[in-house]
Amino acid sequence: MSPTRRGGLQAMAALALAAAAPALRAAPGGLPSAADGDSSPVWDGLRARLFGERPIAVQDAVRLVVPRRAAYGASVPVKIVPALAQTPERWVKRLTLIVDLNPSPVAAVLELTPALGLAEFETRLRVDQYSHVRVVAELSDGTLHTDSRYVKTSGGCSAPPNRDAPERIGSTLVRLLEPARRGALAAAEVAVLHPNDTGFELNQRTLLYIPPHFVRSMSLRWAGAPLFDAELDFSISENPSWRFHFVPQGAGELRAEIVDTHDARFVGRLAVEPAA
Repeated sequence: MSPTRRGGLQAMAALALAAAAPALRAAPGGLPSAADGDSSPVWDGLRARLFGERPIAVQDAVRLVVPRRAAYGASVPVKIVPALAQTPERWVKRLTLIVDLNPSPVAAVLELTPALGLAEFETRLRVDQYSHVRVVAELSDGTLHTDSRYVKTSGGCSAPPNRDAPERIGSTLVRLLEPARRGALAAAEVAVLHPNDTGFELNQRTLLYIPPHFVRSMSLRWAGAPLFDAELDFSISENPSWRFHFVPQGAGELRAEIVDTHDARFVGRLAVEPAA
């Protein structure tokens, strides 16, 4: 992410926090509650700053699959399901993933290419309190589409990270989820061992807060051609992973390049020989 763009996102996050006075309805028992698709003060501010006054269609070209009540706020599974294939004529060119009430609401911005074949992604998010999780898809024709889910969980940004093997930070795995066939949609996953520290976690020994240290970008290439570039924030769970698709037309290499907030760079590779 360019310093200018990251600075802009950080400024938007700060403004969003300032506007985050809870306006949600109170559910029986005192806990906040809302329905899928509801707005929030944070979303109203982010929408204006990220997308201006452009119209955003609801549940037209993209759908979000998230559990309504997640057992563990630090690892909430999220699946983005598009309604159209990636073709040179019309494709999803950008996805923005948002958690309204996280300390930094913009979790990820993905720039996509038609080479994916299908803009379907799976990852895991930190969700800090009862909040809407949203995705906004921008198509190649400039139209915007969104979907959201109200998720009930908490504590995702302050959950203690796993410190069992710090020497393995940056180990990156690229794998196929099923045998690849030439010219057919193939499912793959990239995963990197990384604490993705948020800055809100307490060191249980020193009782000091652990400084933020997280994966800030990820780029995937197939046979040298871009599949997607992701700008990430600490709302992505520890050990970030993304499941995605691509269409191998012959033998080649899947390559992942990852950069964290310490400017450490990690690479994962996988040689793929699709069956005929």
